Amino acid sequence: MANQIQPIFILQEGTQRSTGRTVQKNNIAAARAVAETVRTTLGPKGMDKMLVDSLGDITVTNDGFTILDKAEIEHPAAKMIVEVAKTQQDEVGDGTTTAVIIAGELLHNAEELIEQNIHPTVIAHGYLKAAEFARGALLGIAHKVTANDTNVLKKVVMTAMTGKNAEVAKEHLAEIVVEAARLTYEEGGSPEYIKTEKRVGKSVTESRLVRGVILDKERANPNMPSVVQNAKIALINKDLEIKKTEIDSNIEITSPEQMQKFLDMEEQMLRQMAEQVAKSGANVVFVQKGMDDAVAYFLAKKGIFAVSRVLESDMKQLARATGGKVTSNLKELSRDELGSAGSVIQEKVGEEDAIVVSECKNPKAVTILVQGGTKHVLDEIDRAIEDGIGDVFAVLKNQFVVAGAGALEVELAKDIRKFASSLHGREQLAVEAFAKAIEVVPKTLAENAGLDPIDVLTDLRAAHQKGMKNHGIDVFSGKVVDAWKRGVIEPLKVKTQAIDSAVEATNMILRIDDMISAGKESPKGMPQGMPPGMDM
Repeated sequence: MANQIQPIFILQEGTQRSTGRTVQKNNIAAARAVAETVRTTLGPKGMDKMLVDSLGDITVTNDGFTILDKAEIEHPAAKMIVEVAKTQQDEVGDGTTTAVIIAGELLHNAEELIEQNIHPTVIAHGYLKAAEFARGALLGIAHKVTANDTNVLKKVVMTAMTGKNAEVAKEHLAEIVVEAARLTYEEGGSPEYIKTEKRVGKSVTESRLVRGVILDKERANPNMPSVVQNAKIALINKDLEIKKTEIDSNIEITSPEQMQKFLDMEEQMLRQMAEQVAKSGANVVFVQKGMDDAVAYFLAKKGIFAVSRVLESDMKQLARATGGKVTSNLKELSRDELGSAGSVIQEKVGEEDAIVVSECKNPKAVTILVQGGTKHVLDEIDRAIEDGIGDVFAVLKNQFVVAGAGALEVELAKDIRKFASSLHGREQLAVEAFAKAIEVVPKTLAENAGLDPIDVLTDLRAAHQKGMKNHGIDVFSGKVVDAWKRGVIEPLKVKTQAIDSAVEATNMILRIDDMISAGKESPKGMPQGMPPGMDM
């Protein structure tokens, strides 16, 4: 009897494995499905998505990152495309949809080359070469700007807001965003110093810039003044109360006189805290920790405005806005450590009370008060403002901008095709596929506007062959126009980051030829492979 070959089991039972062309096709299909999800949101005529979570909360948006972040995606390759959007959001704050659809198109074109028996590593190498060339070519296409070019910066913000719910007041909001960025920007600066406060109730056009900070707080004592002009602000991260000891201790009191003496001493300590604050010259106090009611009372008698339990993040904002220093030692509190503001007011902001610290002379932290009719509208306007802030900071750091409306992509594709003609072998096909993928942006803009993408691309290519490098598509008229003159301007950083992130994710997916999915663990005490309900 012939020896029978026994199968050797290496992987855990229940493990699924797919290899070769099958796994490549599945991964590409999953990644492209993600790209197709956000594709219809691109451009001035892009559509919105309604996302409903497990609790029934609704989000209505056309922001690519928000859509992908809230859609609970499971497929491993699809998650890589979501990472592209996350990287784009973290690095720039805008352009997530562009990055994702470029990645999807690179994979689509790569699949066609794989069908022609071109090895995935050859395609990946060609894409890297094309991306490297694109970085240099982009600098040749871009326009240099500075922080003083406020008109260009406003157009950058308005371009970012076009197609979103904020479009109705985009000029007003653009002015606010540019002013906020110019006030807070410094070398190595961050958009985090521009805080947004959302309030339901008024029109978007009533949104405004506060040269300071808005806090969801109230005065520590109702007898304190509700308005302080020419505020001298003390920032304290120490408790203004008598702390309890960390160990158990007893105080023996044998007579009413001793009890009264003890209470008087405690009151004297609290009064001394208030005296030390007043001695510094402060007429407004923000305390990060707790404040005893007695201290609040003594401060109120001296006409000092005080707020307790302020968040650490808000204390940092206050320090940057007012120029004050946060101190933890009352004895060292002096005029030199005080911040200043034109006014500190407790007032109704929307439907709630808030403390508004405003009119700071040289604020390095500001607040944008965003107003709107409903919570969903407010959330979408907030996302549009976030995109605008990200774009302005990208321009201030990088100092280069490009014409939008698909103009940059068509010009770049033209240059990459010229570069491809200088190459030999199969890499040339990969570089040409890269050029074709970049054109997905004007193609999608045309599709979302109900235009014929082939006619639009043909017209755009013809214009760029004549040297009209700033010409893009006007999605409202369907004509090829000078995007720069029309004010459709985007940061160069948005484009370079989108291309780099898309290429990295695409190449990682292309190099995968084997996927092993671990089987689910059996319940404790049940041997693997045993039917449910048959535990020992």
